[in-house]
Amino acid sequence: MSQITIEDFKKIDLRVAKILDVQEIPGVDRLWKLEIDLGSEKKSIVAGVKKFYTAEQLRGKSIVVINNLVPSVIRGVESNGMLLAAKDESGLTLITVDKDIPAGSAIG
Repeated sequence: MSQITIEDFKKIDLRVAKILDVQEIPGVDRLWKLEIDLGSEKKSIVAGVKKFYTAEQLRGKSIVVINNLVPSVIRGVESNGMLLAAKDESGLTLITVDKDIPAGSAIG
């Protein structure tokens, strides 16, 4: 694994986001379209977590996202960030916060 400098790390805008809504993407079985609240703005991100989480499990959850990724189009849907998750042989878990903290709070 290559190393990065602290200056490289400072370029990553990690934020707490609250999942407002979860939507199907027609014809796709592993992706959800998530509407997230970042405090001062709302965004859509596409996340490959459908195999691990239902829409009901995701709605209202506070997660950690990379907020400053260049937007990309995934299966015809624009994604404006990326959620953070960890995966091992037992499955996938979202990176969340352990206390109530306002959406948009900076991490780091």
